[in-house]
Amino acid sequence: MSSTERDAGGQQGREPAGLLSPATAGTRAEAATDDRALLRALVAAEAALARAQGAPGEAADAIASAVDALDVRELALAARAGGNPVIPLASALRAAVGDRWARYVHRGATSQDIVDTALMLVATHTRRLVLADLERASAALARLAAAHRDTVMPGRTLTQHAVPTTFGLKAAGWRSLVLDARDRLDAVVLPAQLGGAAGTLAALGDSPLATAAAYARELGLADPGLPWHTLRTPVADLAAALAFTCGALGKTAVDVLTLCRTEVGEVAEGSGGGSSAMPHKANPVHATLIAAAARQAPAHLSVLFGAVPAEDERPAGAWHAEWAPLRELLRLAGGAAAHAAELAEGLRVFPGRMAENLARTGGLIVSERFSVELGRAEARRLLDRAAAADVTFAEAADAAGHGRLLDPAAWTGAAGALVDRALHRD
Repeated sequence: MSSTERDAGGQQGREPAGLLSPATAGTRAEAATDDRALLRALVAAEAALARAQGAPGEAADAIASAVDALDVRELALAARAGGNPVIPLASALRAAVGDRWARYVHRGATSQDIVDTALMLVATHTRRLVLADLERASAALARLAAAHRDTVMPGRTLTQHAVPTTFGLKAAGWRSLVLDARDRLDAVVLPAQLGGAAGTLAALGDSPLATAAAYARELGLADPGLPWHTLRTPVADLAAALAFTCGALGKTAVDVLTLCRTEVGEVAEGSGGGSSAMPHKANPVHATLIAAAARQAPAHLSVLFGAVPAEDERPAGAWHAEWAPLRELLRLAGGAAAHAAELAEGLRVFPGRMAENLARTGGLIVSERFSVELGRAEARRLLDRAAAADVTFAEAADAAGHGRLLDPAAWTGAAGALVDRALHRD
């Protein structure tokens, strides 16, 4: 390897350290999707292929154990010649296992079989991590919703005070989206890929369908039924679920970012981040990083959906375009879920500040109640009287003998019942 190649890639065999990716740096999802993890998955696919075809156990074991001798950076650079890492990987594995077992390496498969399968293995492991953090977030949000079932706060529409709601209902809504993300991600089928050169399984001997099924079982992946070289449903479904997960968690994040503004002050992160310039600040870092992930995810999703129209029996470019955005979506969803769990578990809620904000508009937040119970004309007259006398709506209503209608807690509708209903969902 030339010095130029070493300098271009940083330290040999290592990925960038994540200086520009704080939403994912240091997370379990980052480690589960790094180049070394992908290499382990590629080799696992090759070893499983040998086992599924009845290779001697020693041969499959030799293939599997060869991973420790492989250099990720050298494989990455060698992959440029053929457009994918499996071509140099197969050569390296044959050299590593020696003449005795070389004939069992990569037999009957094409490069896309191994890459697609490896990505599904990486996705399987990463999904478990994401789902675990979503469960943490869900449990914490359930506790918040129950604790604040009847904590009244301003409801806001188009950035303005609307009518009263409860923080419990808001937290229950956040949890509902988390569970939606969990259900969608958990439902995605992650299959093995084995089709051979053009999806016919022609090189897999007398029982190709049985071999393909055995291959999937060896890996703990689903049997796809058909090779999916250009039938990209598995990638599209996974991408959609990951992008939705980022967006669903982003809803919680942007709400927290609004509610923790200095002038709102209704919630705060358990431990805010600092500022390089202003020592007094405690920034909502978890929410910020989740929101950043949510804003990046759609761009990666668009690339993966753009690869669905894949030509012929194996495509040029479409399949290759999927690798980086799929990995990034796995990382973004993993990072967002980890930060969401931390955010929900540490979130501080300030009912006193919510009460202050309810009173900020002088009773206008319950004007809808006056329209419903007294009629729109009377509510309009009260508003006009308040304006004419330069008093608040609450003062005008009280003077007219309607003070009983001013309590925001009495105008939250079915909020409590909705929280109860939402918390019955597992």
